[in-house]
Amino acid sequence: MIPKNIIKPPRLKHGDTIGVVAPASPFDMDEFERGIKSIESMGFRTAVPEELFERSGFLAGSDSHRAHLVQRFFADPKLRGIICARGGYGSVRILSLLDFERLRQAPKVFIGFSDISVLLNTLYARCGLVTVHGPMITALGKSGDVGRESLQDVISGDHPVVLAAPEGIALTPGRAVGVVAGGNLTALCHLVGTPFTPGFGKNILFLEDVGEAPYRIDRMLIQMKITGCFHGVTGVVLGSFVDCGDPEEIHRIVSEIFQDSGVPILAGLPAGHGEENRSLPIGLEATLDTDAMELRYHEAATSV
Repeated sequence: MIPKNIIKPPRLKHGDTIGVVAPASPFDMDEFERGIKSIESMGFRTAVPEELFERSGFLAGSDSHRAHLVQRFFADPKLRGIICARGGYGSVRILSLLDFERLRQAPKVFIGFSDISVLLNTLYARCGLVTVHGPMITALGKSGDVGRESLQDVISGDHPVVLAAPEGIALTPGRAVGVVAGGNLTALCHLVGTPFTPGFGKNILFLEDVGEAPYRIDRMLIQMKITGCFHGVTGVVLGSFVDCGDPEEIHRIVSEIFQDSGVPILAGLPAGHGEENRSLPIGLEATLDTDAMELRYHEAATSV
């Protein structure tokens, strides 16, 4: 999944305004308000439209409503970035409603994780836009200093990001170079068979998940492998797998899935649904080094 033209979004500065969208599920208001205070404490203003709070069953409004808000906020020149309120479920329902050519013409920092992984990777695949796998508004309210500092480093820093896994495990040792892509395994697996089916050739594949039993993780990985999604992957990085059973069993499953390719696999990167959710760019080249226990990007995630 390497688009011809990669677009880095403009770097965010102190005082810039970040728009809040809800492409998936509705959210808890107390968590939302704490998250707004948290991102404003980082030096940013926020734009929160009244229609953000609409609900339609388990979704934050109708599909057309959620897609329109994303499209509108990308087009708004007053907004320098966009952050999602929450994941949950629903991002896949709006993919066919987005005008990716228009989104490509107005690049912005776009932040989210979990269900939002489908948007992060599709924006990269269709637009070439570098996106940010990082904490959303409702997660920021519960995030510690490390999570906030990591996000600020990615969206405002002028240097390449280095993500260390001090308690990491080299499931398959080695060194690999590739463009980082991926995110939530369940969300990405549900793209298989759609026009947005992911392909991770020449990518370092990052995966994380929450609340999935080991056999379901195996089933999703097998489905994606058989479909060809993993053909050409250069390396694999595992983030947090919260409430997914014995970590050693998850490691065994992943090792078996990728054993034929022999690519390096590093487990234990502190990113995803765990307490320490560090931010990582999707769509930028990096080096995975299991000896150093790190994922080292080659350039900053944003442009001047």
